[in-house]
Amino acid sequence: MVRYAYSFDGSDMYVLSSRMEMKPDGARYQTYCAYTRIKSWRYTDAGWFCYELCVPEYPEVSEMIDGSVLIRVKPISEENKRASEKYVLGIGYQGNNLLCSNWNADSLDTLDYTGIYEYLYAMDTGDRFVMEEDADGIPADQFENLIMKYIPASQEIIRRSAAFNEESGEYCWARLGCMNYAPTCFGTSYPEVVDIKENDDGTITLTVNAVCEMVLNNEAVITHELTIKEKADGSFLYMGNQILDDGINRIPDYQYRIRVSDGGNA
Repeated sequence: MVRYAYSFDGSDMYVLSSRMEMKPDGARYQTYCAYTRIKSWRYTDAGWFCYELCVPEYPEVSEMIDGSVLIRVKPISEENKRASEKYVLGIGYQGNNLLCSNWNADSLDTLDYTGIYEYLYAMDTGDRFVMEEDADGIPADQFENLIMKYIPASQEIIRRSAAFNEESGEYCWARLGCMNYAPTCFGTSYPEVVDIKENDDGTITLTVNAVCEMVLNNEAVITHELTIKEKADGSFLYMGNQILDDGINRIPDYQYRIRVSDGGNA
């Protein structure tokens, strides 16, 4: 159990942070306790308490210590919470560009299907995707069927845009790592649905905020509209995504997991 107690003396604000754990035999013991001054704070219209702790800074320390904290005070609606869990939390903003790029039915070849695959796999099966040690790639039917289950892309588009090996009939895949991904604060953001709109064509449009606690300390680094089409069996298709305002210019350029040689992602 973690407890935060805040105090304000008219000038400065402090937080008392403490953590208690319980052993299997029921014994309780405190594992952490700290009393820290808050450097700056704000409370947003959307119900977020955002603050930055006073932490050691350079040259006192050689590496940056992040004192940013975001706490949602006003709960989101149950409808928005369910939509967040069903449609976007499993995808996120790290290692794929489904939610952090502008695309629609006319630009499906800009999606990084190699990166998206493992997140769709986890959503679809409930298990983390792990490449078998003796495998050189992912069989085409397995890769394409999963992608087409959630994205209205044809086999031709997928093969042109992803790293498809015609000789083996497999798609190359690479784990996200230092050779193909530079960590960013934005990548740690998580998507939160803040509005749901039903469209005349039967689709729904979700307004989504990218919430980032690390360094950026922003409850909406970008706001984007994700369009989804529900199927009769309860499954759904991602139909397009649009980042609002100038948000696309406030986030790092996307790094494709594998660069294909035919120009599709190069």
